[in-house]
Amino acid sequence: MASRRSAQLELDVDLPVLILRTRRYPLHHGTLGAARSLGRAGVEVHALLETRANPTAWSRHLHRGQPWCVESDAPGKLLAHLRSVARDIGRRAMLVTVDDASALFAAAHAPLLQDDFVLPAPPPDLPRRVADKAELTDLCRRHDIAHPPSRVAGDLREIDEAIDRLGLPLIAKWARPWQLPVGCPSTLVVGDRSQALRLGGENGTAALTLAGPVVLQRIVGGDGDDWFYQGYFDESSTCLFGGAGRKLLARPAKNGHTVVGQWVANPELEEHACALVKQLGYRGVVDLDFRYDRDTRTYHLVDFNPRLGAQFRLFHDLQGLDIARVQHLHLSGRPVPPIRPAYGRTLLVENHYLQNAVVRPVRCATLPGRLRQADELAWLAADDLMPLLPLAWQNIVAATSKLGRRVRRPR
Repeated sequence: MASRRSAQLELDVDLPVLILRTRRYPLHHGTLGAARSLGRAGVEVHALLETRANPTAWSRHLHRGQPWCVESDAPGKLLAHLRSVARDIGRRAMLVTVDDASALFAAAHAPLLQDDFVLPAPPPDLPRRVADKAELTDLCRRHDIAHPPSRVAGDLREIDEAIDRLGLPLIAKWARPWQLPVGCPSTLVVGDRSQALRLGGENGTAALTLAGPVVLQRIVGGDGDDWFYQGYFDESSTCLFGGAGRKLLARPAKNGHTVVGQWVANPELEEHACALVKQLGYRGVVDLDFRYDRDTRTYHLVDFNPRLGAQFRLFHDLQGLDIARVQHLHLSGRPVPPIRPAYGRTLLVENHYLQNAVVRPVRCATLPGRLRQADELAWLAADDLMPLLPLAWQNIVAATSKLGRRVRRPR
């Protein structure tokens, strides 16, 4: 316990934090995780929140919820809004981005934000290029980074050609998912040709215009081959803190968010992830997704997210450090102690796990009992119970609405 306190006391409590997210997604456990992690360490935490019904707004570790504003309305509007928030905070604050849209905005407008905020400084255009699924495909090809066989398609003809080239089933993902309408799935498994062609048909035209082209990707690996790496990299692209995790349950399966994850000792993946980040010259926080090909014993990079991953609290080491705290230490000019990994540590996202238990009960039942009693829960915390109230209410409303739509649906 003493080592945990010492790690917390090293944080500069005079440097407040603003958690920035510009996509409407109130049930985002990464926002709550960042507020809890930094708030527990004595840091004054602010966050842009959609409504008072957002569970993070109820956290005792949040100093203040700030008014909502989205980047998609106009970059100038968000810049002006952030300056107003900075005046309310009263001093320069560290900016923590928890979704792609906010990360790309911060990187593109860093010179205009630096008077009010402390933030990492990756090459201005690199976060956009790695977050764009089509550009990432090209970057991997040019830098000889292992990546699943993929084709970028912007219309029906190119989708048809991709199917002929890659076969079925495929993973289909929009190149710029942060530009999709809220609620529209950004990634899906395509099992037949007609389903794939609908992506570029009448129903997919709007998405192709907003977030296209679509990237069609061969599925690499099988069950149990989903991996991720999260870390923080300094000005020389050297890793100050990072860890490899395994997705034991995802939503949706094979291409979705982590529902149950475990911190695993995997030096090969850690070295591979650090090498490719350095090769690209990236700086700051990364959340990388990989698929392992057992035949070639290769880890294929499938996603490069230039921001704090929602499951970052999985990587909470034996001295109480995590990626958010490491970013705070580094950007406040304080030394970052060597990592003390907590291999075997588990994280479970309760609301998504319950949904999976209904849809995939057999898969959930096969998880070892220890994993169903996770070390870290996304929502429940003994020292911060109030966020459970709006979480439960919103899930009840969503379930009731979904049931009502099914009842009203014509036979």
